[in-house]
Amino acid sequence: MKLDGTTNEARDILSNRLVTGAVFWLPAIALVASGFLDIGQGWRTAVWIVALTTMGAGCIVNALRCGRVHCYATGPFFLIMAMVALLYGLDLVQLGKHGWNLIAATVLVGAIALYWLPEVFFGRYRPGR
Repeated sequence: MKLDGTTNEARDILSNRLVTGAVFWLPAIALVASGFLDIGQGWRTAVWIVALTTMGAGCIVNALRCGRVHCYATGPFFLIMAMVALLYGLDLVQLGKHGWNLIAATVLVGAIALYWLPEVFFGRYRPGR
C-alpha cells in the first residue's frame, strides 16, 4: 500500500478497461489492420511507430505508477520495436520482402513472453512500490 492509501492494483492502468483499450488494444488492432489494408509503406510505418510508441509509453508509465513487473520489460521492448519499424520503413534496415511480418512476429512473441515470464518469476508488482 502507498503512503496515500492506494494499492498497486488500484494504480495499475491495466485494471481500468477503458484505459487498457485505448493504450493497448486500439494500437494492437491498428497494427493488425495495417497488415490487411492496402496502404503505402509510409502510412504503415507511421501506424506502427505510433502504435508501438503508445504501447511502450503506456507500459513505462504503468511501471512508474504501480510497479507492474512486466511493464519494466514490455515498455522498452515496444519502444525498441517502434525504432525497428521506423528504420525498416525508411529502408535503413533490410529485413527482406517479409520484413513487416518478421517485425509483427517479433512483437507478438516478445510481448507474450515479456508479459508472462517476468510475473511468473518475480510476481505481479515490485515489492515496496
